[in-house]
Amino acid sequence: MMKILDRYLVKQFLQTILFGLLAFTLLFVVIDLMENLGDFIDQNVPGRQILHYYIVFIPEMIRLMTPVAVLLASLFTAGKMANQNELTAIKASGVSLYRFMAPFIITSILISIFSVYFGGYLVPIANKQKVFIEQNYMKKGLVFFGNNIFFQDSKTRIVTISYYDVSQDQANQISIQEFDPNESTKLISRTDSYRMKYDSTNSSWIVFEGITRTFSDSTESIQKFNMKEFKDLNFKPSDVIQKQRKPEEMTLGELKNFSAEQLRTGNDPTSILIEYNSRIAFAFASMIVVLFGLPISANRRRGGLAIQFGINLLITFVYLVFMKVSQAFGKSGVMNPLATAWFANFIFLLAALYNIKRAQK
Repeated sequence: MMKILDRYLVKQFLQTILFGLLAFTLLFVVIDLMENLGDFIDQNVPGRQILHYYIVFIPEMIRLMTPVAVLLASLFTAGKMANQNELTAIKASGVSLYRFMAPFIITSILISIFSVYFGGYLVPIANKQKVFIEQNYMKKGLVFFGNNIFFQDSKTRIVTISYYDVSQDQANQISIQEFDPNESTKLISRTDSYRMKYDSTNSSWIVFEGITRTFSDSTESIQKFNMKEFKDLNFKPSDVIQKQRKPEEMTLGELKNFSAEQLRTGNDPTSILIEYNSRIAFAFASMIVVLFGLPISANRRRGGLAIQFGINLLITFVYLVFMKVSQAFGKSGVMNPLATAWFANFIFLLAALYNIKRAQK
């Protein structure tokens, strides 16, 4: 009998989740289409690219709406059974609230585990294509401003770029530092320039309006130039763009590597680590909201589904706001990235356990 009940609950739960995701996705596609319609018309974006844009935008919508869809699915499944006295019959047969919640919890855990992979690897791949369409067809975000990008071009060379203009393939406010091969901390030359462009014909970088300082043990020589060619630089424009990708375009593995690179180059990796851990923590929001909202939905109240809908929607809103607030504290250095990402989950998990215990009485 329990297996039949479990299959029934899981089936109703999953069907409602899929319906909720479909409804939310269509709603947000329409809203986003209205917002971007002017850009599509102004830039003469082909209909095929508009369709492609929304196909690759859907995964991000699904990632964001999954916790809400899971919560509302548990609401309607349990609330409908309570209003139709099915839940009363289940309780009368000796099934406890914990046992009734088990299929929902197990299903939400599996959804959360899949969401880690979906949001951590599949969504960033789709976001890359979305950003590409925005840049090349909608002319959005063509100029990226890096926050003092540092990278090691060779064993003895460090390159610093203040910001990179993608539309012109031009690096601005650059510095190239050469170190002694035998003494890695000894600076032997430094070139500073306002701008640098890549010459694809000769596979070299052309530096404009700069100055080169050469250091010896006791002297320093200075050479000013209007144009200078660097053929031995190992990076290309695509490598710079790669370093300036938005976090939303990076997979979990790329975020982890990028945070390590930021640390090596002397930048603060806190925001990247928060994004990395928050992406995992957000995937488990589905389980948290089910634990919190299901006991409320399983108890009949005046007002029926309308009141329960409002309560659970408020729970979701407070949860998301709480997560954003905790991230703000983390970025200010009050909490470490791991605690920042999981703080909202931990607080709401404690509240959910208290709520379940109170509902059982």
